[in-house]
Amino acid sequence: MQLARKFYGSLTLKPQGATMIVAGFLPVFAIIAMFPVVAAMITHFKNVPDAAIRVPAMVTAPGYAIAVLAPFAGLFVDRFGRRPLLLICTFFYGIVGTLPFFLENLDVIFATRLLLGVCEAGILTIVNTLIADYWEDGQRRTWLMLQGLVGPAFQSMVFLLVAAVAAWRWNGSFLVYLIALPIFVAMYLCIFEPEHPQAKTLQAGTPAVPTADGPFPFGTAFLVGGLTLFCSVLYYVFIVNGSIAWAEVGVTSPMAVSKATFVPSFFILAGAVLFRIVSRFGNAVQIATFLVLFAIGLAGVGLAHSVLQMQLALAVQQTGAGMAVPALIAWAQTKFSFRHRGRGMGVWTSCFFLGQAVSPVVVGLVARGAGSMQGAFLVAGVVALIAAIAGGVLGLRRPAALQPA
Repeated sequence: MQLARKFYGSLTLKPQGATMIVAGFLPVFAIIAMFPVVAAMITHFKNVPDAAIRVPAMVTAPGYAIAVLAPFAGLFVDRFGRRPLLLICTFFYGIVGTLPFFLENLDVIFATRLLLGVCEAGILTIVNTLIADYWEDGQRRTWLMLQGLVGPAFQSMVFLLVAAVAAWRWNGSFLVYLIALPIFVAMYLCIFEPEHPQAKTLQAGTPAVPTADGPFPFGTAFLVGGLTLFCSVLYYVFIVNGSIAWAEVGVTSPMAVSKATFVPSFFILAGAVLFRIVSRFGNAVQIATFLVLFAIGLAGVGLAHSVLQMQLALAVQQTGAGMAVPALIAWAQTKFSFRHRGRGMGVWTSCFFLGQAVSPVVVGLVARGAGSMQGAFLVAGVVALIAAIAGGVLGLRRPAALQPA
């Protein structure tokens, strides 16, 4: 009962928190809403040269735009404010995302997807910035956990919605982007521009504590970006290459892969809850914990010889995945002051999506050297374990290295 009171008591600014959770799903929504209809789109554009390559590239194009533009989005956020840019990005997300419904030219559709990525770069950067602006550390971790729990539920709903509209016509799935417009209305009504902590102190009539703003901390940004990129590469190892690993243990049918992965995929929810539990021990422990889970899960996939062994390893890996994103965001949020937080979270966003692009290349090269995809999974697990041990030692020797600034 006491734990429940503490939990619900931390949910201050509830309308803002609910809006942030839904808005934070929009960048992910842009990718997963398209994957169920890739085959139908390739069929529709079968007379276009290299359609089998260009359609998947169109689907993932927003991710590349996010990787390139998120740091610049963060710069604008710090200079011009959070709320106005969030409203602009969300409104045009709905407009630009829906445009392909009215288009027939694959090149023009590709261009709209790049523009969608511009909007996503702003949305994700600002959402993660506002979570840090609105709440102190304990409340912040609760909202990050809820974001990790709600996201997978939304994903299942999106797949059903996309399947329904895609059955109507090949490009019907683009209409689902209109969901951004009611989210825009919720933002307009609920989101407010946060005040600088020093301004709040002055308004309260108490002496202001000098803030350690200074110039932008490029060294800190390099640390945040480097660790985020490394963890993102590990995060996407299974997402991108999991079906190949399943094939190496004899599961080749897409339906069979889906059925075998169905139950383990729910452990991503356990990872979000585990993040909230472990978060009381500090950032170094959180990061080391999900790296250990990655190590066990990825190495387990690499060593598996049966469906059951793969499922057990995947359950561990998914637990780590559910913990990784909120833990990395929570850590990055503590490394930048209010003045620089937009740029800092822009760096985080850019590097996480850069990992999405880099991971298939890195894993493919490792698989070629190891002789199999399972071999690459085993190598990834070993690398994750080494990183967890190194990070743990560094955290013990230099407690401030991964602790809140």
